[in-house]
Order: sequence, then structure tokens, then C-alpha cells
Amino acid sequence: MFNGCSSLYSIDLSLFSTTNVNNMCCMFNGCCSLKSIDLSSFNTTNINNMSGMFNGCCSLESINLSSFNTTKVNNMSHMFKGCCSLKSIDLSSFNTTNVNNMSHMFKGCCSLKSIDLSSFNTTNVNNMSHIFKGCSSLKSIDLSSFNTNNVNNMSGMFSSIINNSNMNGLYSSLKMIDLSSFNTSKVNNMSYMFSGCCSLKYINLSSFNTINVHNMSSMF
Repeated sequence: MFNGCSSLYSIDLSLFSTTNVNNMCCMFNGCCSLKSIDLSSFNTTNINNMSGMFNGCCSLESINLSSFNTTKVNNMSHMFKGCCSLKSIDLSSFNTTNVNNMSHMFKGCCSLKSIDLSSFNTTNVNNMSHIFKGCSSLKSIDLSSFNTNNVNNMSGMFSSIINNSNMNGLYSSLKMIDLSSFNTSKVNNMSYMFSGCCSLKYINLSSFNTINVHNMSSMF
């Protein structure tokens, strides 16, 4: 709807009725001048696709998603990709029970210092590739609530290098990752999973089952 509106710096959507809307894919994609968005008036009860919704909103500093009902959403891939000015984000209202794709969800959120994903239900997610790629300001992350039973792709999951040719050494601040709760029995791709994690001092992979993995290139 607002895809590519790169000069848009403010928008009032308080009168929008979104009751019957089912697709918000790429709605604000490329709105690189927007600094804040208040979507507290949005009714998202029937939305099934939020992929790329805020992709490329590189100036976005605050976003109000407190009213979001994501019960029917199945795709959140690239949702916040490239939101490099976001320092925090409240996703406590998110219901991710039906989501199957979270790939690139927070990719490039290099200012994000903390993120609470304790409310996330990832039982049906099969793709987590590059989900935290480029989140170079994250020092720790609690994924103990993550259910990875159906995940088959974890490539680049924590990788900090976004583009090897021009990122000039943007490396991760992550010092510790405990993935002992992860079930990786269906994962076939772990390539670049921890690439660029040069601050990482401890990692628990004791639960990892790699029997179906066919790609571990540049994993560490």
C-alpha cells in the first residue's frame, strides 16, 4: 500500500478500519523516512501475511504494535528487516502459533539492544534462516521458549555479517548463546549460522542433532 514511499516521514492511520483486511505484506516496505508509526488502532484479527511489513524502514525509531492480533498470521518473514534505527520493540502481544516462516524477521536490526521473545510459540515454524542476522548490538538473547521441532533451515541464524563485500567488519556483540533447548533433528542447513560472532565466548549445543544436516559451510 505504501511500498516505496521513501519520502513519507509521518502518517496518521487512526481512522483506518482494517477489520476485513487479510494481507499486510510489504505494507510499509521501503518507507525509509518514517521515524515512528502508531498502529494501535489497527484490527489485525484476519491478517494472515505480515511478511516484509516494515522491511527497509531504516529511520524507524518507535513502533506501536500493542493492539496487534496475530493469531491467523502464518508468514512473518522479513517483517522488521533493515529497521536499523529500532533500539527496542514490544512484541508481547504477538501470537505466533500459526507462523511457519520467520526467516530474515529481524535481519539488519543493528541497533536492537534487547528483544523479549518469551511469548513466541514457534511450534509450526520451519524456517528461521537469518532471523537475527546483522543484529550486531544484541549482547544476549533468551531463546529458551523456542520450539524448533519443525525447523529445517537455520542458515545464517545469528550471523552478523550482512554483506561480506561492504559491511566493513560489522560483527556481533553476542557473548553467550544457550541453545540447549533446541531440537535440530529436522534441520538440513546450518551454513553461516554463527558467522561473524567474534565476541561469542560460550555456546551450548549439547542438544544438537545433526543427522539430517547437509550444509555446515562457514558455520562458525
